[in-house]
Amino acid sequence: MRFVILGAGGVGGVIGGRLFQHGHDVVLIARGAHLAAIERDGLRLEDPDASVVLRVPAVGSPSQLAVRDDDVVILATKSQDAATALDDLRTVAPSSTSIACATNGVEVERVASRSFANVYGINVWMPTAYLEPGVVQVISAPIGGGLDIGRYPTGSDATAEAIASALTASSFSSDARPDIMRLKYRKLVLNTANSIEAACGSRSDAARELVRRAAAEAEAVYAAAGIEVAARDEEAPKRALMVYRPIAGKHRGGGSTWQSIARGGSVETDYLNGEIVLLGRLHGVATPVNELMQQVLRSLAGSGTAPGGVDAAELLARV
Repeated sequence: MRFVILGAGGVGGVIGGRLFQHGHDVVLIARGAHLAAIERDGLRLEDPDASVVLRVPAVGSPSQLAVRDDDVVILATKSQDAATALDDLRTVAPSSTSIACATNGVEVERVASRSFANVYGINVWMPTAYLEPGVVQVISAPIGGGLDIGRYPTGSDATAEAIASALTASSFSSDARPDIMRLKYRKLVLNTANSIEAACGSRSDAARELVRRAAAEAEAVYAAAGIEVAARDEEAPKRALMVYRPIAGKHRGGGSTWQSIARGGSVETDYLNGEIVLLGRLHGVATPVNELMQQVLRSLAGSGTAPGGVDAAELLARV
């Protein structure tokens, strides 16, 4: 089994780096300065205990691959980039290729299923950082994160078991689950807070109230839509395996959306808060906080504004 990591940023770079470090056949698909740095210097993977440089093979496009029958593609782009990445992939990969979506939200599996028959969801609990080309960090050690996997929309099989086994042997906690989307819908509730952290931080009372309201809207639309979702505490044992510690004395600045704003890139808010807004519109449930955060993050993305600069109290007053 060869692992093709499509999107080698924080999540994909850490997964691919650890798999390679533990003896698995891996190729990264990256782009721009990140690809150039990996090709020149190797991928530097840092955790609270160590830093290692890994000479992982890397290419800039699926077209540069000779696709093999035993390939498993781990799709780890941001949600807004997934459709383009999959379009590139399907020009060289047969529809039978296994695609495992290590993405936030619940839309990418659906997009992948338009072109590929064997799609898997990975529920990602992994604190990573990617702010410098060629360097990825995982903030937890010795267990880097929880990466449960299952077929989309339901079920499990030998491929899911094999991927889970490889991940578990590579410093992660991974189980094959037949109900993976229940877990990903629960994770999405927490991901509605990503935009709030990126816009205004998460420490003020007003920010915490925005987080509470965004999550309550998610729960309300799930109930209206009849979506089965994991209980709030169902993954507590998985999350408890992670031990968050600073790297070289520095704490991670923020989560994935915070990092996207810090890098000046696009954000996946339309697939996090926007998923809740969509479900609300389909099922007649008001979602004012999630809709507001979509608007705020659209204006922040690519604006050059540093993350955390928006007044949470002002946002709360607009709801």
